[in-house]
Amino acid sequence: MVEIGGFSIDPLDVTFEPLAGSTFTNLLRLLAQNRFRVSLIGLPRLSYATLMSFILSPLNIYEKIKYDKKIKNVVIEKYPIFIVGHWRSGTTYLHNLFSVDKQFGYPTTFQTVAPALFMRFEKLLKPVVDSSLPEKRPQDDVDLHVDLPQEEEYALGNISPYSFYNGWIFPKNMEFYNDYVDMRNISRETIEKFKKIYMYYVKKLTLYYNGKQLVLKNPSNTSRIKILLEMFPDAKFIHIYRNPYHVFLSMMRNVEKEMTLYCIQKPADKEVFERSIANLYNRMHAKYFEERKLIPPGNLVEIRYEDFLVNTLEEMKKIYDQLEISGFEKNKRRFEEYIKSQSKIKTYKYKIDEESKQKIYGYLKYTIDLWGYDV
Repeated sequence: MVEIGGFSIDPLDVTFEPLAGSTFTNLLRLLAQNRFRVSLIGLPRLSYATLMSFILSPLNIYEKIKYDKKIKNVVIEKYPIFIVGHWRSGTTYLHNLFSVDKQFGYPTTFQTVAPALFMRFEKLLKPVVDSSLPEKRPQDDVDLHVDLPQEEEYALGNISPYSFYNGWIFPKNMEFYNDYVDMRNISRETIEKFKKIYMYYVKKLTLYYNGKQLVLKNPSNTSRIKILLEMFPDAKFIHIYRNPYHVFLSMMRNVEKEMTLYCIQKPADKEVFERSIANLYNRMHAKYFEERKLIPPGNLVEIRYEDFLVNTLEEMKKIYDQLEISGFEKNKRRFEEYIKSQSKIKTYKYKIDEESKQKIYGYLKYTIDLWGYDV
């Protein structure tokens, strides 16, 4: 274990490295984009990722040749339902609840870890991925499994350079990858490339699920509303928001527990990440508040995380009713069973002193006041 910038990093812990599921061409592109700058702590992880990516590259090529035409010809008849909201705001819980309704499809952890291989080689490779995953997510007490829903931002990072999580792998270039969240500093040409890759992945999932409507959970999409509507004009959106004080502290814990498993470069000090997290939080919400008015009437529902935890079933009914989604009563018992199964999850408790409270308020004043939160 190595202490760097206030973070504890085990350089030999390689199996959680996202790049291992990257296509080989994307891995080389990311390395070139970062001028092949890799720290000593990252060499074991990069070696593992390069080996895995290279070994799997013939399978990637085979799958692309076999399915590329079918994927491009997919017609998406039902636009996706997008779950948005900042990381650590309850998006995973909401996504998992939707997954019990079998009318929907969703990207699984395997399909985001190996996005170029899940059509043909899922049965072959899923046990390999499963064996490398812990039972719980590193940052909390939530189950982690190859078949559970996952955010497609991981998949985008494995097939393109346009993903927020690439900034956790290459923290020296973190702010560059943060720009792909709200796209404010990204050229229109690059945005069109992003849309093309994103659409390809959504079509591939749609083909896999035989045309089912997809439920996609991705915090980065909170500030990509306009772009998503350009691709899916009648898409539905669920925005879940949480006490910004708790989100900030939880996000810092997330960086400490998860980023340290990804990085192949020496990360900056915690204070740098702290300011970056606060800045990105404000950028995301500014863009969301600016663009949510573009969503067609009836296609957006906003829910408060704290209400969702206390009255989960009622809030799910509210979502189904407001978005005119059928099937709530049919799935009511399944929802109840899943809610009951999650009741034993232990949530992390934070202690916030007055100095920390004032610092966080200074960072996130706008949403704290807007939503009326206190510690």
